[in-house]
Amino acid sequence: MALVTSGNSEFDRDTAVTRRATGIYEAQLSAGWTIIQAVNGGYLLALMGRALGDALPHPDPLSVTAHYLTASVPGPAIIRTDVVRTGRTMSTGTATLVQFEEDGTEVERLRVLAAYGDLGALPDDVRTTAKPPAIPPYEHCLGTDSAPGGAPAIPGSTAIAERLDLRLDPATAGWAVGAPSGRGEMRAWFGLADGRDPDPLSLLLTVDALPPTAFEMGLSGWVPTVELTVHVRHRPAPGPLRVAITTRNLAGGFLEEDAEVWDAEDRLVAQSRQLARALGVD
Repeated sequence: MALVTSGNSEFDRDTAVTRRATGIYEAQLSAGWTIIQAVNGGYLLALMGRALGDALPHPDPLSVTAHYLTASVPGPAIIRTDVVRTGRTMSTGTATLVQFEEDGTEVERLRVLAAYGDLGALPDDVRTTAKPPAIPPYEHCLGTDSAPGGAPAIPGSTAIAERLDLRLDPATAGWAVGAPSGRGEMRAWFGLADGRDPDPLSLLLTVDALPPTAFEMGLSGWVPTVELTVHVRHRPAPGPLRVAITTRNLAGGFLEEDAEVWDAEDRLVAQSRQLARALGVD
């Protein structure tokens, strides 16, 4: 068996997997990355990305799509990977994550299809109309220890919040004092609490780590992910990231969240779209 990790930060330790055999990995889902009692979807995606990065011949996730089948819980899990295709510049693989009930019944939690490549080998040509989000300076944004209007703390802090250095744009934090704007927007500065610099793997967490846009639309409660697709566009520079998430349509109890992640050098380093259930809708 071989331990697969990339460092000794809390994120690296908690996303480490152990290769038990070809395509089979053991993992321990940490309670430190939970929301209520369920394990965060972005953390799970990073864990799956760690296993796929070991199973595939290319180092970096380019496109990762996950379907969340049942809610994951802290504890042991098994990841099974399969190499679908390998080429000169890209490789494609699948992965499933399963856990076991007390009676030994296997339950599939998550299924992933991913394309991997080498971000360092991509051409430098950039042609874009995208612009970094307009967020106030870091020191003027709100952490979990503060809220708009001098309130003492943003409510609803969960275990994952203790592992993040998250500073919300006050314009998208009205929900924290019972005054949501009604707009499906969430913006923040983002980092890991222990200072670990971002990399392509941690971007899989970043896109799903902010409070849900549903909060700023006046809803409350858990917003579980149904499907999440992440495109990693560049290896991020050291330093804090800026994240902007928008929702344009909530219908039938489902909403989409479109995320952009920008690094300290004003580069668009990741994009994502997810479909989620708004359980606060009657």
